[in-house]
Amino acid sequence: MRVVQVTRFGGPEVLVPGEVPDPVAGAGQVVVDVSVAGITFVETQIRRGTDKWHDRPELPYVPGGVVGGRVRTVGAGVDPGWWGRRVIAGTGGSGGFAEQAVVTVGDLVVVPEGLGLPEACALHPDGSTALGLVEGAGIRPGEWVLVEAAGGGVGSLLVQLARSAGARVVAAAHGRRKLDLARELGAEATVDYSEPGWAKQVVEATGGAGPDVVFDGVGGEVGRAAFEVTTEGGRFSVHGAASGRATAIEPVEARRRGVRVLGIEQLFGFVPHKQRWAEQVLSEAAAGRVRPVIGQTFTLERAAEAHAMIEARRALGKTLLLV
Repeated sequence: MRVVQVTRFGGPEVLVPGEVPDPVAGAGQVVVDVSVAGITFVETQIRRGTDKWHDRPELPYVPGGVVGGRVRTVGAGVDPGWWGRRVIAGTGGSGGFAEQAVVTVGDLVVVPEGLGLPEACALHPDGSTALGLVEGAGIRPGEWVLVEAAGGGVGSLLVQLARSAGARVVAAAHGRRKLDLARELGAEATVDYSEPGWAKQVVEATGGAGPDVVFDGVGGEVGRAAFEVTTEGGRFSVHGAASGRATAIEPVEARRRGVRVLGIEQLFGFVPHKQRWAEQVLSEAAAGRVRPVIGQTFTLERAAEAHAMIEARRALGKTLLLV
């Protein structure tokens, strides 16, 4: 079968098309005929060998942590009723950039009628992550919420979910296209965090008070500036490090400011709930209450171009490979 492999750690050019034997489902597993594969920013960092939060895979490896398609075969101990069903699933971190992928049956999520496989794949795992972040932050109606990287996969969903919770949203992103998208999704105000004085603009947009809740997916200087403008008694929720460094706030500083910090380690606690959140966000999308944003798609062989676009911060919403 056709795959794309990482042959060495480095830039997008290390993603090389190739051929490998078809996989076989083991006990408790299924093989999925892959129609679409998702891509996350952290996968580009793993490919470079710079990611700090995941074990470095052995070379060569097939990247791709999420796939959507139909169940082709089932292994021992798996209900044969799974055969032929439309599903999305996590692959355990690798194996998705391929025509077929082996998936543990417990990671399968059925795609509801009325929702396409690309749309479903665009919501997983970003939709589960966004739901978990919103639940953890405890957004209340009327609060101001600052969403960083609001034009990305998680960020675009956070804008929508915060609005659904009755919040007023300030969206922060880089570039007019992403800011326009955030307004289209319900953001009341937008700021470009590549421009000087953007944090001051956030304070002004919130009437001088600062945001009650911050969703920090960037880290670095952006995350630090966002913490500085979080209102006293607010919540500062960290879920990403697109800058290369997650925001770390000293507990004594958080207490002095009266800000509850939910660090990036909160993501480890999401695992037991990811199935429930995935089913919930797919149902919301099928009912038209959540809109997955697919900004660009590539064929399997053009995976290197997809990674390059994401790394260059030129991707809008979710980037998918169509297999």
